[in-house]
Amino acid sequence: MNLVEKLQAIWIRHQDVHDQLMTPELAADPARFVRLNREYKELDELVQARARYLEALANRDEAQLMLESEKDPEMREMAQDEFDTARQRITALETEIKELLIPKDPEDSKDAVLEVRAGTGGDEAGLFAGELLRAYLRFAEEKGWNTEMLSLTEGSVGGIKEASVQIRGEQVYGILKFESGVHRVQRVPATESQGRVHTSAATVAVLPEADELDVQIRDVDIRKDTFRSSGAGGQHVNKTESGVRLTHFPTGIVVECQDGRSQHQNYDRALTVLRARIWDKARAERDAAVAEHRKTLVSTGDRSAKIRTYNFPQSRVTDHRIGLTVYNLPDVMNGDLKTLIEGLRVADHAERLKQGADE
Repeated sequence: MNLVEKLQAIWIRHQDVHDQLMTPELAADPARFVRLNREYKELDELVQARARYLEALANRDEAQLMLESEKDPEMREMAQDEFDTARQRITALETEIKELLIPKDPEDSKDAVLEVRAGTGGDEAGLFAGELLRAYLRFAEEKGWNTEMLSLTEGSVGGIKEASVQIRGEQVYGILKFESGVHRVQRVPATESQGRVHTSAATVAVLPEADELDVQIRDVDIRKDTFRSSGAGGQHVNKTESGVRLTHFPTGIVVECQDGRSQHQNYDRALTVLRARIWDKARAERDAAVAEHRKTLVSTGDRSAKIRTYNFPQSRVTDHRIGLTVYNLPDVMNGDLKTLIEGLRVADHAERLKQGADE
């Protein structure tokens, strides 16, 4: 199937989706409406590019006919200019359309749940995890995103043991998804009297937020336990059992939330994290099924992989997946993640474009 035939098939599907969206009975099926509306928007961009492409092809063919039939030198020169212009336009549009044809990650437009945990390295790992969390919160603030702390367990000497944050805004998951993995830090801990550089780590997981249409959780599939909260939360903490622990039997996933002011608030927050983890687990299993013949350089699947090193003595940050090194570590820890995130996005886009050409 050549490019024109592919675009014709897309145009037909675009018309079909449009007709389905106009049917009155769709109002009774919100999940199908959301799915069709999302597909229509994605196809619409290609349909508009198709119209420009067909126009350029017609201009080229018209100029070609004039070149073949016209005898007047001035008219032939004009026809040649139009032919060359149309051919350049066609080449540019073909590149644009091939990029648009790359399958998009349907989760890119979703909000996200960011989870940061202290890894190996004791108290120093907890301190670094806290600094990473602050960096992401500052980056979110710069992007104009809204953040809400879902759960937070503080470390014994500062920092954090683990934290979950809900982040809402434009393209949150698509921008942050490559941050998942092990982040390694090399520096002299404040408690180190000999001045020796230690290595510790924190793990980051970015989960696409799933709503009730994405993940349906039946009451019979979860067990709800309550406990007395131990973190911040006002006068009710430690006096009432406001902390909530949810256990999802089919997947074995356990979620705790205790930082809300009420049991109801903690239950809602726990459900948000639980849905995100269930959705992410299903996604990981789906991705594993095709990993044998398609392994992406900038993967979001292996959360145990060491993805980045933060070397404080040299003020250096290295992303090992794409070999990118920057020497502005203080800025990075203050939320300036643009260079790293854009580098990952460009590498992923180039790889998917190459895969599309190979297939």
